[in-house]
Amino acid sequence: MPHRTVYFVSDGTGITAETFGNSILAQFPNKPRHVRRPFVDTAEKAYAVVREINETGEREGKRAIVFATLVDRDVLKIVRDHCLGRVLDMFGTFIEPLEEEFEVKSNHRVGRFSDVARSQEYHDRIEAINYSLAHDDGQSSKNLDIADVILVGVSRSGKTPTSLYLALQHGIKAANYPLIPEDFERGKLPSSLAPYKRKCFGLTIDPERLSQIRNERRPGSKYADLMNCRYEVNEAEAMMKRDGIAWLSSTHKSIEEIATTILRDLRPDRLIY
Repeated sequence: MPHRTVYFVSDGTGITAETFGNSILAQFPNKPRHVRRPFVDTAEKAYAVVREINETGEREGKRAIVFATLVDRDVLKIVRDHCLGRVLDMFGTFIEPLEEEFEVKSNHRVGRFSDVARSQEYHDRIEAINYSLAHDDGQSSKNLDIADVILVGVSRSGKTPTSLYLALQHGIKAANYPLIPEDFERGKLPSSLAPYKRKCFGLTIDPERLSQIRNERRPGSKYADLMNCRYEVNEAEAMMKRDGIAWLSSTHKSIEEIATTILRDLRPDRLIY
């Protein structure tokens, strides 16, 4: 589908439409062009995005696919009535049956981030992000007692993006600490982590993949040398085994999969909310 476009149309940020839509599209081998159109919250904006979608379909010779999360029924009606694309009303698909099941009308609130200043969950996420940034790559060993999880592993094994994802998506205070050759020579975890071993979770990676990643950063260096990468990965895995630290390989796993595994093993309560 090189000449097919998918639109994510929302009266909010469009994140819900895009996230859910991408989950559905992942079931297909095709790679259409993606276009997000957020904050479509007036009739004028609705007509404008409808014109764009219709023009795209005419130009490509195939109607566009439209994932819509539009709460305002007047705006949604414009899109439904005038759009020549294949409109998938995601809220209508789920909200109306739930209204029947719960026997109550939904609040039809535009945007899931409304009243964010009064949301404790939002403030918890901001605090977690600040914590994770302050404790990235072993920058600080202060306040590790309040960490929800401490990620350990060799450099470039995926610790930083996983820490930030845990903070942003789940409000988890995630520190991360690199295991370096000096740690392997001593044959034990850094002393600052020893009291918090139960909070540690390890990430490892295929040495060949690690060498590729490191060569992008420091080409031709010992740091990126395949033999050195094999040594570091083997030593890190052996150390985690000795210390009873659960770990997984990030080589073929998405950040979402890694984060979910960490929550399941260390903070299963965060999977219930």
